[in-house]
Amino acid sequence: MRQVKRPTELIGQTDMLLLRSLSKLSGCEIWLKLESQNPGGSIKDRAALQMIEDAFASGELQPGMTVVEGTAGNTGIGLALVAKSLGLNMLAVMPNDQSPEKQRMISLYGAQLQTVNPVPFKDQNHFYHTARRLAASRDDYWWANQFENTSNARAHYLHTGPEIWQQSQGAVDIFVSVAGTGGTIGGNSKFLKERKTDCQIWLADPDGSGIYSYLKTGEYASQGSSMTEGIGIMRLVENFRMAQVDAAVNLPDQDLITLSRFVREQDGLVLGSSSALNVAAALQAALLHGPGKTIVTFACDLGERSASKLYNDDYLVQRGLSLDVEAIDQLIGRYRDSGERVWYSAHG
Repeated sequence: MRQVKRPTELIGQTDMLLLRSLSKLSGCEIWLKLESQNPGGSIKDRAALQMIEDAFASGELQPGMTVVEGTAGNTGIGLALVAKSLGLNMLAVMPNDQSPEKQRMISLYGAQLQTVNPVPFKDQNHFYHTARRLAASRDDYWWANQFENTSNARAHYLHTGPEIWQQSQGAVDIFVSVAGTGGTIGGNSKFLKERKTDCQIWLADPDGSGIYSYLKTGEYASQGSSMTEGIGIMRLVENFRMAQVDAAVNLPDQDLITLSRFVREQDGLVLGSSSALNVAAALQAALLHGPGKTIVTFACDLGERSASKLYNDDYLVQRGLSLDVEAIDQLIGRYRDSGERVWYSAHG
C-alpha cells in the first residue's frame, strides 16, 4: 500500500494478472500487466510523466508553461493529468474521430482540447503538424512530441521493463506489445533483451498500420483500417528505432471481437481494443511457440474507453464486422495452423 502526495506518484508499479482461460487453452502462462491502474487509466501516463520530468530537468519546461501535444487520446489524458498535478497547463490536439470517452477525460482534467479532421500524415492539417505549429507559436508553449521524444521509451526502459522483470522473476520468455509511437516496445524490448537475450519480442499490428509491412519488406504499406485508436505507424520514428523486434503479427479487428468477448466471459475482464490486440498476439505467440512459455503483455487502458466502438454493435455493423463471435476453438485452430500473418526476423 502506498501513501503519496501527488497523483503522479501513483504512476507505475502496476499489477500483473494471469489470464487463466487463455493460459489453460494454450499451455502457456499469459500475463497481463494492468496499466489501467495508472491514475490516468493507461500506460501512456508513464511516458507523459517521463517526458515532462526530463523537460524540467533540461530547462526546456518551466512552471506555468503550457504543454502542447497531438494525441489519439491516452497520451493527451496522461499529459493533462501530469500537467495539472505539477502546475502546468495543457493543450491537446486530437482527431475528431477518436472515442468521446477519451475527449471527455482530457477536458475533465482541465486541459484545452482542439479537435481536427483525421487526415493522412503528409497533410499539414494532421494533428501532429497542427500541434507542432501551435507549440512554435508561443514562447510559453512546450511541445511534448511523443513520437520523436525518446523520453517516451526511456520511461519504459527505466521503469516498466524492470517491473516486468521483477514480477516475472526473470522468467519472461515472450514479450508482446502493440506500437503507437514505439516508446513502449522500444524501451521494454531494450531492457528485457539486455537481461535475457533470448527473450522473444513480438509486435502486434492492426490492419491500417504499416509496421508489419516495414519489418517484412522495409517499406511502409497498409491495407484496410482498424477500430484501434493510436495504434500503428506509417513512418519510422525515433522511439520505434529502439525496438528490438523478433516477430510481428498482423491481426484483423474481427479477432479482437472474439477475444474481447471470450476474456470478458471467462476472466471477468473488459479489454480495450489495443489490449484485445495485445491478447490476440500473445495467444498466437503461445500457440506457435508451444506450451510452457511465460508471456507478458499489457492491458493498455481502461476497457470502457472502447465502449463506443469495440462494444457498440451498431458501430461494428457499420464497419462490416460480424457480431457472430467466432468460437474460440476455431480461432485457436487458425492461430496454431496458420502463420501467414506472422513475420520473423532473421535473428529471431
